Amino acid sequence: MVSGADELARWGFGDRWAALAAATPDARPGRVVRCDGASLLVATADDVAHHHRRSEVADVAVGDWVLIDGDDVVTEVLPRASLLRRRDPGGGDQPLAANVDVVGIVCGLDRPVRIGRVRRTVALAWDAEASPLVVLTKTDLADPAEAMAAIEADDPMLDVVAVSAHTGAGVDALRERLGDGTVVLLGESGAGKSTLANALAGEDVAATGDVREGDRKGRHVTATRMLHPLPGGGCLIDMPGIREVGLWTEAATIDAGFDDIERLAEGCRFRDCRHDTEPGCAVRAAVDDGTLAADRFESWEELRAEAEAAELRADKAARRRADRRFGRMVRQVKRDKPPKR
Repeated sequence: MVSGADELARWGFGDRWAALAAATPDARPGRVVRCDGASLLVATADDVAHHHRRSEVADVAVGDWVLIDGDDVVTEVLPRASLLRRRDPGGGDQPLAANVDVVGIVCGLDRPVRIGRVRRTVALAWDAEASPLVVLTKTDLADPAEAMAAIEADDPMLDVVAVSAHTGAGVDALRERLGDGTVVLLGESGAGKSTLANALAGEDVAATGDVREGDRKGRHVTATRMLHPLPGGGCLIDMPGIREVGLWTEAATIDAGFDDIERLAEGCRFRDCRHDTEPGCAVRAAVDDGTLAADRFESWEELRAEAEAAELRADKAARRRADRRFGRMVRQVKRDKPPKR
């Protein structure tokens, strides 16, 4: 018989979460497996069941650790260790998954591997304070050597693994690389995320579908984010395919992902050099002499500009919220003010 402690451990419960949960001894800890509006599918020491959340418990993401009271209501989200998010096409940021250790950037070898998309997803991983890992799938359909060489040439420090979920090649090595943490699989539809999830789990935990022969595009077979425990330890979050990787991060996070440019920038004449038209720019000089690839520098410029724009939008949104709060306070003071005699 599996004990309650062992059941929680299957979902990633450890000393950090135990210490945080201990502050509220009357509540039960659990991990969010799936979000269904006001109802959350939560794994606890007893079972995996739906629990409603209080109205003030907002922005819950798959992978969050929560507390449940005696009435089976989710009352609190424990402080996150990490949060994977992207820019919401409708504005603001969109939480994708919480408490993630590894972001698996899944690229199918039955289509061209887009380096720009890999760079953007790597930026999301660093923003989440998780480790990026490129996973090249479908090695039974194409040789991964060319794609691996292109990724290594662009970012030599980026980890890359190649697997075939159909033949099993590389799956054990990937499972060992993931360890006992939580991995989320990100990629476009048809890249092989769900098939890979099934291979890692050792059973069919995610629905799979075929891709179109014409353009190798897949249908959105996975309709929702779902957390699965893996045999031997660790957890996996399967995600629907993402067409657009919109950044919602700070410019400093982009810089951290381009540490080669950061090192070159130390040689610039001016400390605040933007690597544009300033004299004595070591980064521009490296592009001119071929030390730094021009497309990598252009990618840094593009991603940094997008991050700076996101920062500006966030600042404006914060100011609007503050203005609205101030307006409400003023109106409340006017309502509460006694009439003149």
